[in-house]
Amino acid sequence: MTTSHARPLDELTDLVPLSEITGSADPKAAFARLRDRWGQVAPVELEPGVPAWLVMGYREIVQVSRNDRVFSRNSANWRLAEVLQNPDSTVAALMTPWEHAYYADGERHRRLRAPVDDGVAGLNDHEVSRATQAICRELIAKFEDRCEADLVTEYAVHVPMLAVANWFGMGIDEGAQVAQAIIQVFSADKDSQEAPETLVRLLTAHMNAHRETPGDDMTTVFLRHPSLENDSEIMWAMILMLAGGYEAMISWIAQTLRVMLTDTRFSGRLRGGRLGLDDALDEVLWRNPPWTNMPGGYALSDTEVAGQLIRKGDAVILSFAAANLDPSVHSDDPWLEIGNRAHISYGTGPHVCPAHQPSRIIARIAVETVLTRLHDLRLAVPAGEITTMPSIWTMCPASLPVRFTGFS
Repeated sequence: MTTSHARPLDELTDLVPLSEITGSADPKAAFARLRDRWGQVAPVELEPGVPAWLVMGYREIVQVSRNDRVFSRNSANWRLAEVLQNPDSTVAALMTPWEHAYYADGERHRRLRAPVDDGVAGLNDHEVSRATQAICRELIAKFEDRCEADLVTEYAVHVPMLAVANWFGMGIDEGAQVAQAIIQVFSADKDSQEAPETLVRLLTAHMNAHRETPGDDMTTVFLRHPSLENDSEIMWAMILMLAGGYEAMISWIAQTLRVMLTDTRFSGRLRGGRLGLDDALDEVLWRNPPWTNMPGGYALSDTEVAGQLIRKGDAVILSFAAANLDPSVHSDDPWLEIGNRAHISYGTGPHVCPAHQPSRIIARIAVETVLTRLHDLRLAVPAGEITTMPSIWTMCPASLPVRFTGFS
């Protein structure tokens, strides 16, 4: 291992593009090569000419995540923040600092996070389960007569946001409209210029309806919460919950279905009763965490992590996939790992995922509904033809074409 303490990040050359690691057929080997060269913190390229530090160690991710006095979540503190103004940037969608708790620090983060935590705490697990089951059944009903489907584009991409929309008292039709507007807002689609206005109109109408007729839902919690000072903050809190875990939830559901369909050891243990569905979901969190990588912050001052000098303004990316391979928390023996939930896939520190319990319910029911309703489920293409979505943040299958002989 070599390090280059004296050289600033932007002077380092021959950096590995993060897309090559995320899209690698063997990410474990790719992370090992980086560790051999740089240690637990390595310089990588987010896109051409845009370097960042990739944190791969479990302890180092904890160190960065829990130190918000040194690592800000607001990319206004990034010395390359002008990259986010480039309409062709591949990182702008996730790194642009929107006006909600995810991108806030310190006291402002605590204020904006409080209603989110209170709203999640008020969710009823039974109601979350019931609503998610109804959503999953309705989605499956659209393709079950064909005895074939794409379990990503026709199923996994719809379940998470519709389920979360239900937390806000939205029915499937209203939730689908809001979901489509949010997807367009955060996409690079130049044909979706009207999406922000559409989203504001939909959410404003929804909030006004709840002012007139409050409900037992998260919209009412946000409208009444003293920490949210105006309609804009209420709306951004709603967007955070609706969009914050969207990509990750799609990946978790799709990855579990993919492994179930392609890994005979995994599916045999699951169908044979030796592996519970929650254990199966955790195994996927270990092997293919929904967030492969995630922006972890921007240094507010010079600091050191794992022997690397991170200078003020440097971007730091957290690699949950690499950290979950750390032998200090994980072994290669699947039997020893049953029940082990020490993975860092939900994050840690002040910005830990606020909805990990209800998100688990959604993922479990999404997978369980497929298993119980679709008979003789099998891939319609060779496993080697399954590709991943083009992203440096997740390794989500782009599609899962399947066939089945019947349904119940």
